[in-house]
Amino acid sequence: MALSSTPYKVDLSLTDLDRGVYETLRFTVARHPSETELRLCVRLLGHALWYSEHIAFGRGLSDVDEPALWEKSLDGRVLHWIEVGQPDADRLTWCSRRTERTSLLAYGSLRVWEGKILPAVAGLSNLNIAAVPEGSLDAITASLPRNIKWTVMITEGTIFITDDNGQHEINLEWLKGER
Repeated sequence: MALSSTPYKVDLSLTDLDRGVYETLRFTVARHPSETELRLCVRLLGHALWYSEHIAFGRGLSDVDEPALWEKSLDGRVLHWIEVGQPDADRLTWCSRRTERTSLLAYGSLRVWEGKILPAVAGLSNLNIAAVPEGSLDAITASLPRNIKWTVMITEGTIFITDDNGQHEINLEWLKGER
């Protein structure tokens, strides 16, 4: 018998001073049986970082032809494809050919990955890559509740997340391009 996904209810109060976005969002997101809580948090972080009215979670791990997140136009075109993790150069090239804009929120131990992948994707002009510092989400994922309540403030490229355990600061490192 196959394992089912785990639903998480999310209350997200988003203040993005860099882009002038002020939203209170409520949605449910599913965590795939093989997905870690860290990856789920990175997907939520990507949702906040690149929030737009039409952003949606893709099937990601369940369907390789869909991203972790994406923004589609009203006529169904993919405007922004957002990946999380450490995909290989072929995957990033494949993604960038399907959309106007491709972003990656990389996390984990990136030293070897950076040296191998960044030179291979340097020519992709529509690709932006940000790195979540290793360990910066540990306090959040340590006791991630099924009802997530985050207040997220983004200012000058720094992300502040306030949850039931306090405030967490995340300074993304832009490896390629910008937000």
